[in-house]
Amino acid sequence: MAKKNLTRNKLPKPDARQALLVTRRNARMARSAHAYVRGNTSKFYEWLDGIEGHALPEGPAIWICGDCHTGNLGPVADAQGRVEIQIRDLDQTVIGNPAHDLIRLGLSLATAARGSDLPGVTTVSMMEALAEGYELAFDEAAGNADIRAEKPEAVRVVMKEAVRRSWRHLAEERIEDLEPSIPLGPRFWPLAKSERREIESLFEKGSLARLATVLRGVGDEADVEVLDAAYWVKGCSSLGRLRYAVLLDIDGAAAEGDDLCLMDIKEAVQAAAPRYAGVRMPRDNAERVVEGARHLSPSLGERMRAARLADRAVVIRELLPQDMKLTIEQLTRDEATRAARFLAMVVGRAHARQMDSGERKAWLTELRRNRSKTLDAPGWLWKGIVELVSSHAAGYLEHCRRYATGRDSG
Repeated sequence: MAKKNLTRNKLPKPDARQALLVTRRNARMARSAHAYVRGNTSKFYEWLDGIEGHALPEGPAIWICGDCHTGNLGPVADAQGRVEIQIRDLDQTVIGNPAHDLIRLGLSLATAARGSDLPGVTTVSMMEALAEGYELAFDEAAGNADIRAEKPEAVRVVMKEAVRRSWRHLAEERIEDLEPSIPLGPRFWPLAKSERREIESLFEKGSLARLATVLRGVGDEADVEVLDAAYWVKGCSSLGRLRYAVLLDIDGAAAEGDDLCLMDIKEAVQAAAPRYAGVRMPRDNAERVVEGARHLSPSLGERMRAARLADRAVVIRELLPQDMKLTIEQLTRDEATRAARFLAMVVGRAHARQMDSGERKAWLTELRRNRSKTLDAPGWLWKGIVELVSSHAAGYLEHCRRYATGRDSG
């Protein structure tokens, strides 16, 4: 206990978090152009606002990810333990234009290719593979391509790891400990007493307690107790928002040495991604995120709930050992093309399952229009990627300049 108190005294108090989080976010985004793209959704939509309205096709009004970069895809387990590659972060989800997800994914892959020092001709091949993989999800004549056979090696490796992971792996990775407590340090900061009380009250609600018990097959009457909680310092896009890690004990399992339950509480804020005019979506941001997840990534959506904490909208889900981030950093030429095709298939399927047959055919026809003789991909996709890579490169260098000179405060 003395060691924990000593550590606590060196960590930021709740009212001092924000400035430290901004500094950390800026440092992470300065690491590489790929990190800058992942952490700067607003830059993408600034570009989108600046292009002419007819430059992109208007796809069917469906739920889109809104922030469809490679880090937001990865293995996700459903309530029965089955694992699939799906979209795993839905903070920006809205009912909008599916073309936005495709361009965002293409930008992410293009910057990853540049970070791997791959030549420009490889980026051209990647964009053709991106278009091909995405279109397969809508092509009924081609049949249902076996997505399992399409996995590039980088995806196969992370899938094998995900399937064999256990609570021990999750505990060691997320909280670096197997004890029923969350060790405070660089990743976890202390809570205010009021935050702890509100978190405990949250899990006294039956609907949220059942979220923790359903994955274990125990009855609704099982006791759910908050063992520990901490502020969670997470990735670029969520730094600065409310984010908590919560350890739960289900029916005394901790005392018996059984697996604990690690819950993730994340503040839901207004999406930067533009929605289609006239569509109806939940007004509460947490309910919007959960609804989008149920359409785009059912395995994840069924494990999420919307709630209120400190009068803010939050999304709550249990973290499972199989939930992992797909890291695409260093790519060979062959792997880059295979990754682009496979990830586009994943996104395409998430889109296609929301459309009827007529909508899928119409969208596929639009995707295949106006192909040039030199590029087997939509012209608007290629033009958008080129413009975005250029604007993000300039934005990244400017960010680095301001970071290096200490002038970037937000």
